[in-house]
Amino acid sequence: MAEGSWSCFLVPGRTEGRHQRALTPLPGRCSALGAPGTLERHLRPCAEAVPVAEPRPSGHGRARQHGPRTAHGLCNARVRVAAREGSAAGSAPGPGPEPSAATLLRALLRMRRGHGKRKAEATELPRVSRRRTEGEEAIQEARRRAAPSVREFKYNKKRVRLVSQGSDLKDDARCILYWMCRDQRVQDNWAFLYAQRLALKQELPLHVCFCLVPKFLEATIRHYRFMLRGLQEVAEECAELNISFHLLLGYAKDVLPAFVTEHGVGGLVTDFSPLRLPRQWVEDVRERLPEDVPFAQVDAHNIVPCWVASLKQEYSAKTIRGKIHAQLPEFLTEFPPVVRHPHSPSCPAEPIAWEACYSSLQVDHSVKEVEWATPGTAAGMAVLKSFIAERLKSFSTHRNDPNKAALSNLSPWLHFGQVSTQRAILEVQKHRRNYKDSVAAFVEEAVVRRELAENFCYYNENYDSVQGAYDWAQTTLRLHAKDKRPYLYSLQELEQGTTHDPLWNAAQLQMVQEGKMHGFLRMYWAKKILEWTRSPEEALQFAIYLNDRYELDGRDPNGYVGCLWSICGIHDQGWAERPIFGKIRYMNYAGCKRKFDVGQFERRYAPTPSQL
Repeated sequence: MAEGSWSCFLVPGRTEGRHQRALTPLPGRCSALGAPGTLERHLRPCAEAVPVAEPRPSGHGRARQHGPRTAHGLCNARVRVAAREGSAAGSAPGPGPEPSAATLLRALLRMRRGHGKRKAEATELPRVSRRRTEGEEAIQEARRRAAPSVREFKYNKKRVRLVSQGSDLKDDARCILYWMCRDQRVQDNWAFLYAQRLALKQELPLHVCFCLVPKFLEATIRHYRFMLRGLQEVAEECAELNISFHLLLGYAKDVLPAFVTEHGVGGLVTDFSPLRLPRQWVEDVRERLPEDVPFAQVDAHNIVPCWVASLKQEYSAKTIRGKIHAQLPEFLTEFPPVVRHPHSPSCPAEPIAWEACYSSLQVDHSVKEVEWATPGTAAGMAVLKSFIAERLKSFSTHRNDPNKAALSNLSPWLHFGQVSTQRAILEVQKHRRNYKDSVAAFVEEAVVRRELAENFCYYNENYDSVQGAYDWAQTTLRLHAKDKRPYLYSLQELEQGTTHDPLWNAAQLQMVQEGKMHGFLRMYWAKKILEWTRSPEEALQFAIYLNDRYELDGRDPNGYVGCLWSICGIHDQGWAERPIFGKIRYMNYAGCKRKFDVGQFERRYAPTPSQL
């Protein structure tokens, strides 16, 4: 599942947080592709396109527009941290007549190899081999069976929507550009595939760019290193496929339009996020692109595209489940392969000095990297393989026990788009005959609950605020806001895990040390923050901050929904009224003791004498 998901038996979660309000939808600006003589004329045969509805605000106040902020993994500004001959120490030599760009890239990328053993949550995860495994070969063969390349594949146009006004590809185009943002992988990426299809149809080179910003919300060096090391793998694979990869630094609105003009880009493709900041970046770029460059967006993160799954905010898993399952036969298909591109760029991409990228960051370095999670698609696929082989059989029965090795552990790779959720489902479903209940539970959490979270953030402008809660929940929280709290803790006390509750402290320390808290405990953790802080607003603020700062999969729709489910009752129902919580579902220590061996978990994360 997107485990890190909060509610293994109820609702998932993840976070992004309190920052810009949602953009007011621009009517008519986004439409389905497919008009004759447009971008889509190059993509037949395809399924029929349907109109795409922009999200309607949920009614909790008007959207406020702020200036764009950057993300730990997206946005742009041309970063030419290319290493040149005679440049500063630590940079790589520039591309000369002897070594090729691909050779230089590979040399640079080898520097990141060599991590030691990685420990999983309750199990050791496999080392990643640079050689393609038998399982990887089988997956690649499945892609080839789907189609030799995306050009021959029946691409479903419902995955795509046009962002720009114009849709005609200009005649003098020199390349197609994929602006990679949320989905940081090459294979199993519908946005990458769409861009390659355009390039193949037009017989043009394909370029990929990624925009790195120096700071994003509460992201720390833990998140940046995980992301950048995954991107190094992307750059290496692009080089092997004759596709130029460019790393840009700064804000998209400032540098991407210039990059488009300089390289003669004939069409721009990007992926999709329902969150405010990425949507703001897309709008900023749209406003600044040359008018003759069509701009398309592909939902490469969800199996059923967010704007197709539902045209409104869904109330609960019950109301969206049927809609998702009805459309899975259409969208849950095998991917075609991204193939070696036959049209070479006029000049290769400059090698990237990755260490210089780190020096440009303005983030907190005190939150250290974790040992158990190796970044990159290859490592993520190895985790998926180990889940299927070792833990899937226990998923349905033991996923709510933090002492059992039953979770997929995939949430970091899913969050950064290094592994496709659709690929995970395709592989897990192969074992339905042996593990029927576990497969069904995994599909519920990785598909239904995840896409419910995407739906909430897409259609609710207040997805990180108490104002985003249902009216009944806002009312009950307001009525009990002044109730006496049994304990009051500061943000610092919570962050350090120094409360009176040893189980809560252990869960907090697990998140701080490992970058991933067990899904069942995330619910208990957030609900206790509501009980121990001065107001629901403060509780939500603290929960989002801590989740974003320490969880590898923070700043994500699952995180926002997880916090709002726990604190504000989103996607839940009213329960028996009690102090502080009102009608919000209650959880306590005694209830946890009935579910698993609380003492065993507490001892695992008990502070050592030197930490006391």
